[in-house]
Amino acid sequence: MSGEKVTILGAGLVGSLLSIYLAKRGYQVSIFEGREDMRKAGAEGGRSINLALSRRGLKALRAVGLAEKIQSACIPMHGRMIHDLKGQQELQPYGKEGEFINSISRSGLNKLLMDAAEKAGVQIHFGMRCSEVDYKNATASFENKMVSADWLFGADGAFSALRNSLLRTPLFNYSQNYISAGYKELCIPPNPSGEFAIEPHALHIWPRGDYMLIALPNLDKSFTCTLFYPLKGERSFEQLKDEAAVQDLFSSAFPDTLELMPSLQEDFFTNPTSGLVTVRCSPWAKGRTALIGDAAHAIVPFYGQGMNAGFEDCYVFDQLMEEHGGLSEELLLAYDALRKPDGDAIADLALYNFIEMRDKVADPKFLLQKRIEKRLNELYPEKWLPLYSMVTFSDYRYSEALAIGLKQQNIMNQVLEKEGVENHWETLDFEAIVGQL
Repeated sequence: MSGEKVTILGAGLVGSLLSIYLAKRGYQVSIFEGREDMRKAGAEGGRSINLALSRRGLKALRAVGLAEKIQSACIPMHGRMIHDLKGQQELQPYGKEGEFINSISRSGLNKLLMDAAEKAGVQIHFGMRCSEVDYKNATASFENKMVSADWLFGADGAFSALRNSLLRTPLFNYSQNYISAGYKELCIPPNPSGEFAIEPHALHIWPRGDYMLIALPNLDKSFTCTLFYPLKGERSFEQLKDEAAVQDLFSSAFPDTLELMPSLQEDFFTNPTSGLVTVRCSPWAKGRTALIGDAAHAIVPFYGQGMNAGFEDCYVFDQLMEEHGGLSEELLLAYDALRKPDGDAIADLALYNFIEMRDKVADPKFLLQKRIEKRLNELYPEKWLPLYSMVTFSDYRYSEALAIGLKQQNIMNQVLEKEGVENHWETLDFEAIVGQL
């Protein structure tokens, strides 16, 4: 029923978008954010790694009238630009002609969403770090205050206060798993002429086996670069202790970047090294509270779907509100049952795509598979859609895309095992391949 009070923990991307959906349905929404307002000078900004906004996220933004405004702050990326050790580049298109993903600044997008939330009547309280939640009464405790509401949502990220409180309740399941790699953010500034130093309409990847460098374009003509590298071991961040070690790594592994990154050493030793975690938990809903976005399903960033998945949570939740006539405990349980399988699926997909980006994009067999799949999609567009396209450019549920993708991969494994296929793939019986689905 409209007029009921809603508390949202976290004014990040998902919390801000969810608040807009709820405010538009007449709820009195208050957000409590642990950090200070990032729109004010000197405020702590959190992570600044660039994001890839795609179909699912845009659909959720379009439903609240924000897609057009936000797309104007994006740079389209039509494919992966692969850089080899010799500095040669090859563009691998993401999908069909006209299909692309969008590079956008995390902080820039967050500011736009907070502005839109306040315009919709949402109250945002900053510097309010939650210490405890009572899910039965939908109350949240802060240092000097306790807040009560009719409904409470945890949109407070991978280390959610609501989820931490739910951990102490019966029948709540939780796991977190860090991958062996961490990441550090670096920068390619505009060239001396003030233009992009490399192709702006691509996601650049320097794949090097068990590690890689990526770069995404910014509106100011710079690129946000991220080094994904093992955290421990003989070749790892813990061994990169001085400027000479960093110089040796980039000279040997990414030689074409050295002249593009004049602040490499400063960035490397100023910016933090961060870990990458996958969080799974259940249930996402309990009593009059629910987890959403990273609080429910934090994933590694390698499919570019973390934000998109969180935005899709909001979109699906709003569709369920329409069906149920507003917020109710039955709605929260329906949301949990519907979205939990998709949260698990995109977590699996993101982990797989780390291997693909790091190892496979330069592998001849992988590139052959991509050519065969492209032909299959051209001949039978209703029957064969590449996994990446299902995840990024379609409305398939993540769980559906994963199931279909696994079946297609089993078929492709058999095709690629055929003797001499690399030399005569164009004469394959494509109808018979599709017939195995």
